[in-house]
Amino acid sequence: MKETMIETEVTYTLAHGGKFYIIEHVPARVCRETGEQSFSPETVEHIQALIKGRKKPARVIETPVYEYP
Repeated sequence: MKETMIETEVTYTLAHGGKFYIIEHVPARVCRETGEQSFSPETVEHIQALIKGRKKPARVIETPVYEYP
């Protein structure tokens, strides 16, 4: 079977504690066929540390929120 995963960077989004987080330039393996993303354990730990450590973000954006009827 031919390898369909490529090494790239993605934008990772996460809802946690009533807040929405966006982490840019996250290293990932992405399936060319399905778009499924896979992250190394080290990357997951780094993302968790960013959220828990309350490090100052690079920037803050305003995001509209809609409710589906």
